[in-house]
Parts: sequence; structure tokens; C-alpha cells
Amino acid sequence: MNIRRVSFDHPDAVKLSDEVQAEYHLRYGDGGDATELDPTMFVPPSGLYLIAYDEHMRPVATGGWRGQEQNDEGYLDGDAELKRMFVIAEMRGRGLARRILAALEEDARAAGRTRMVLETGSKQPEAVALYASSGYEPCAKFGYYRHHELSLCFAKPL
Repeated sequence: MNIRRVSFDHPDAVKLSDEVQAEYHLRYGDGGDATELDPTMFVPPSGLYLIAYDEHMRPVATGGWRGQEQNDEGYLDGDAELKRMFVIAEMRGRGLARRILAALEEDARAAGRTRMVLETGSKQPEAVALYASSGYEPCAKFGYYRHHELSLCFAKPL
């Protein structure tokens, strides 16, 4: 796998984002993630966006982090928030998400972030299993979906 830094609005990032939104809609029936994301949120050193490409240069996995500070949505100073972690169906189970997660954690740590946080949903058991096995623990809810009953929030010190 070739993992590359790309902009959040790169055509391959847009393609994978559309795929993950379609999957969210299938699982939750709500049209996908309504969290507002701006490409500038993922520009180093205050964020990063990655895409993994297979041997045919096909984009197969993605993920990013964006910096957060304490605010009324429940974030804390020094937070790095994971966004758009996704692996296409036929490439799942090969450790791609774990590799992207590790690269994002390393980059956020190097950027001075002190805690990685993420929000997922109860209808994504494979995501919950990945994060739990990677040292993430449940935390107080934050972000756009903090009042949604299916929302699950996790954090890990960096």
C-alpha cells in the first residue's frame, strides 16, 4: 500500500467521501454525516488527510484529523479529531484502517496535539472494535452528534 498526503478536496478524497456517505446512509438512513468539514481544516500543521492506494493506484482507504480546541461542542484544548476513516468493502480486513490510524496519530502527536478523539455510531461495530483494540476508550460526547442516541465517542491520549 502507498499512503499519501492529499487535500481533503482532492478528487480521490471526494470519491471516497461519497462512498462513506453512502454507507452511512445505508446504516443509519439519514443521508450521511452532516458534520460541516472545510478542506482547510486538514492542512498541516493543524490537520492531515491521507489516502491509501493499492498497487494499481486505486484509492482504497482514507482518513484524516483536524485540530480542535475547547468549545461549546465538548472539545478540549489540544484535541485532534479523526474524520472520514473508511476502507472500501473489498479491501477490509487487511489492516489498512489500522495503518492509517497509526499514521494519523503519529502526525497529530508531532503537531503538538495531546488527545485523539473520534465519534462513530453504534451501527458501526467494526469501527468500534478497531478503536477499542487501538487503545481508545469511551469519553464524554462531543461534536455535531453529541446529542444523538446512536453516537459513540472515544478518546486516546497522544
